[in-house]
Amino acid sequence: MKDFSNQITNRTERREVKITDIRTCVVEGNFEWNLIEIETDAGVIGIGEAYRGGGIPELVEYTKRFLIGENPLDVQRLYRRIIQEMSGHGGTTGKVVTAASGIEIALWDVAGKILDVPVYQLLGGKFRDEVRIYCDCHAGEAYAVEDGYTEYADADAYSPAAYANEARRVVDMGFTALKFDLDLEMDNDPDPFNGRLSNAAIEHKRQIVGAVRDEIGDEVDLAFDCHWDYTVESAKRLGTELEPYDLMWLEDLIPPENIDAQIEVSKATRTPVATGENRFRVHELSKLIYEHGVDIVTPDPTTVGGLGETMRIADRAEENYIPISPHNVCTPVGTMACVHLGAAIPNFDVLEYHALDVEWWDDLLARDEPVIQDGYVEVPEAPGIGVELDRDVVAEHALEGTTTF
Repeated sequence: MKDFSNQITNRTERREVKITDIRTCVVEGNFEWNLIEIETDAGVIGIGEAYRGGGIPELVEYTKRFLIGENPLDVQRLYRRIIQEMSGHGGTTGKVVTAASGIEIALWDVAGKILDVPVYQLLGGKFRDEVRIYCDCHAGEAYAVEDGYTEYADADAYSPAAYANEARRVVDMGFTALKFDLDLEMDNDPDPFNGRLSNAAIEHKRQIVGAVRDEIGDEVDLAFDCHWDYTVESAKRLGTELEPYDLMWLEDLIPPENIDAQIEVSKATRTPVATGENRFRVHELSKLIYEHGVDIVTPDPTTVGGLGETMRIADRAEENYIPISPHNVCTPVGTMACVHLGAAIPNFDVLEYHALDVEWWDDLLARDEPVIQDGYVEVPEAPGIGVELDRDVVAEHALEGTTTF
């Protein structure tokens, strides 16, 4: 087995640093957010974030067996060590990679702070001073999510007017790009299992898209998410029906496992197709990119393997003239990590924001200014990720029964 443990003998004394502790905290917002801290003997603490949901704290705790005492400056070596050491735990995909993603982001923060440079500089430099944000919206009280189960609201919440009204509200906040969910309860009629869309369901979606486009005009970018619900033929029909509305993209039309089916859908419609958020590591996205099965690739850095792995995906996308728009449902910690990534990637397009209704989202950081201003985030110049947690706010919203920093 490959040995990714520390075998470095030639390093200056100032950079001889060791990890002394790794901690997690689950914050309960619109999702259960997994925050990670890495403490070092240099007095520097790095913060990161892994994708939402259960199981991550336990996996992060396991990595302490082999990461304590390691040098946090070797970010990519340690990421590979996690994958290798936990390969027998399903470590080449799934939750192990998610946990590794959050640790990797915290390592970048440590490295930036020790070397006194922002993370984007460590990633190769800056292409832009600010990153454009698209706001993930919902039509009124569209649905509630409890423990991963979606409960739909009354039908009135999904009227074209409800979507249009919410679009106007968010555009008036300064956002120049929006996304709505387009998968609806009526999609399950007459059969809740087979993934076929009726003519009525497709027409209702067309009316929703048309109403939003009429309300906000052509200058605002507009995308819709379908959450992997449909058959290939229904996906083709829907994409074709929505071609006149010049969408930024139509996202996750079919289940994600079959790349050949995804390629067929993408090539069947002029509507741009986006996917990629639930793929792990560059290997699971390479065929999709090289065979042009996607128009916009949307990996989640807190899932796919961290910032370095996302850059490898972006490199392959750039080779094929495909933009990258990372999926992001994080706190300001993971969001700001993605901002550094967006600064350092030439083919970056827009970054997701998915916490519009969490009034205390900005309060998680020890800073006065909002993270997002007029639909953009300024790339920080402070060392590391460039943000610090307000520990009192983190503790206030920590998930009951879990540890806090």
